[in-house]
Amino acid sequence: MARRAGETCRVQVYLSDPKVVTGLNREARAGRMALSQAAGRAIARGLQSHAGREAEDRLETLEHALRDHMRLTARDMQIVQELLVEMARAFFQRLPDAEPDETPSVQASVDRRIDRMLDDTAARIIAGRMRTRATAAMARRADRDA
Repeated sequence: MARRAGETCRVQVYLSDPKVVTGLNREARAGRMALSQAAGRAIARGLQSHAGREAEDRLETLEHALRDHMRLTARDMQIVQELLVEMARAFFQRLPDAEPDETPSVQASVDRRIDRMLDDTAARIIAGRMRTRATAAMARRADRDA
C-alpha cells in the first residue's frame, strides 16, 4: 500500500553529538513543542534548503568559485613576480663593489641583467620545463660528448 502525502511516520534516531541535542532542546522549548516535532522541523528545513538546488546551480556555483580562485591566484602570482624582480634588482645593485650603486652604467647593467633573467625564465616556461643552469650545463656537456 503506497503512502499518501501528509501521512506521518515513525523514525527512531540516536543522537551522539551533544551540540545537536542541546540545539534541538532549545528549539523545542522556544517553540513549545515536543522534541520529536522540533527534530522533524529541523530535518524539513535541512531538506528544503538542498532540494531546490539543481545540478546546474551547483555547476554555476562551482564555476564562480573557480573564476574567483583563478583571479586571486593571478593576483598572487603578480605580487610574487614583482617581489622577485625587486629582490633581483636589489641583489644585482649590491654586486658591484667598485662603483657607486646610483651611476647610470650600473643601473643599465642591472636592468640588462633583470631583462635577461626574465627572458630566460619566460623561455623555460614556454619550453615546458624549469631547468637550472647546472642541469642546462650538464645537458650541453652530454650533447657535446655524444
